[in-house]
Amino acid sequence: MAASGRGRRVATRDFALELDRFADSGSLGDGLARLEGRSVLLAVGDMAKAAAALIELDGVARQIVLCPPGAGADSLAALARAAAADALVHDADAPAPQIDITTRVACRLPLAALAAPRAARFVTEWAMPTSGTSGPPKLVAHTLATLTAAFHPVAGQRWATFYDIRRYGGLQILLRALLGAESLTLGDPNDGVDAFLVRLGEAGATHISGTPSHWRKVLMSGEARRIAPQRVRLSGEIADDATLAGLRALYPNAHVEHAYASTEAGVAFVVCDGRAGFPASIVDERGEVALRVVEGVLRVRSNRAALRYLGADAPALKDCDGFVDTGDVVERRGDRYLFVGRRGGIINVGGAKVHPEEVEAALNAHKAVRASRVFARKSPITGALVAAEIVLRDGAAADEATKRDILAACRAALPAHKTPSFLRFVAELPMTDGGKVARHG
Repeated sequence: MAASGRGRRVATRDFALELDRFADSGSLGDGLARLEGRSVLLAVGDMAKAAAALIELDGVARQIVLCPPGAGADSLAALARAAAADALVHDADAPAPQIDITTRVACRLPLAALAAPRAARFVTEWAMPTSGTSGPPKLVAHTLATLTAAFHPVAGQRWATFYDIRRYGGLQILLRALLGAESLTLGDPNDGVDAFLVRLGEAGATHISGTPSHWRKVLMSGEARRIAPQRVRLSGEIADDATLAGLRALYPNAHVEHAYASTEAGVAFVVCDGRAGFPASIVDERGEVALRVVEGVLRVRSNRAALRYLGADAPALKDCDGFVDTGDVVERRGDRYLFVGRRGGIINVGGAKVHPEEVEAALNAHKAVRASRVFARKSPITGALVAAEIVLRDGAAADEATKRDILAACRAALPAHKTPSFLRFVAELPMTDGGKVARHG
């Protein structure tokens, strides 16, 4: 994998990984030779270390398993079993995970000179867990070809991402940087959005990606004008009209787009017209990406999709026609399909189905609402009720009058069973490690 040229770097809060140095330097030292042809569990802390190890292992390891940040020993052991991992890369300056793998190599920065040139002999598989939004995470296998098929890097783009690069969305942005799109600025789990925006402004980031939940935090931040992006990219969650409009108003000179992608299906399409959902005309088109809607659920077939699920008794990833069932429910309204929610995330209110994302879109459309989270609350009568937490815009009063007005607008937009029975105002919404709204109550 190419990683040098023009003084580019991958920068986290604590490290600056100079990509030009990889021609004769590395982070794994003499241990790299012991990883040749192996299935390697990559479990390090800082993302700069993860990036360094990925650059070195591609073409050397048979398989790289990207472990999510903060994964405990039990989770790591489960990933190792699913991938039949027989080697571990861990932090040099922290205790190695206590799992049953004998071959262990420490990763350290800054880079040190190589004793011998690297030799790429394998088409390495890149394995990573799914987000787990509709059940326990599954381990998915990609190659560099499937991961990069969706884009053609362009010089002069200084990328940044709120994602962790060990997740599909962040890995996409890392690969753009490594394959020629200039430098990359990454976040830190110990930094809030304000501190990251300050760093992005100092780095002059021009192209920035994150989930809609990440961008809603930007819209609420006093440091939001530290950046002047040329491109704002949303992915990973449903992009609603209110969030898209807020970003266009905040960054009038930026191109605002939302991409549909998943770990299994890859990048399916990018929507650039500033509206939620996607044009119905792209369904059933013939091209390198094919879309189908089967019983209200989107399916995708392309050369960007993963190869398969890993692990004993793993289900088939694709149907007999090569389509990946995304689990995302869509609904056609006129000339457009709108995302309704996840098939596995339905709230059952007395037998009636409620998608949390549909209710959130209605709440977020209110002039007083910056962001919302909808979840189930148990009910002895209906089984579940719809509950919501609301983050208000600056200047909106957190009082009963505002609450009544929000609920009245929601009743006007949705059937009665979808209108929240409980609503409370909060300062912020809980998020998963992947940057998405946490759905637990």
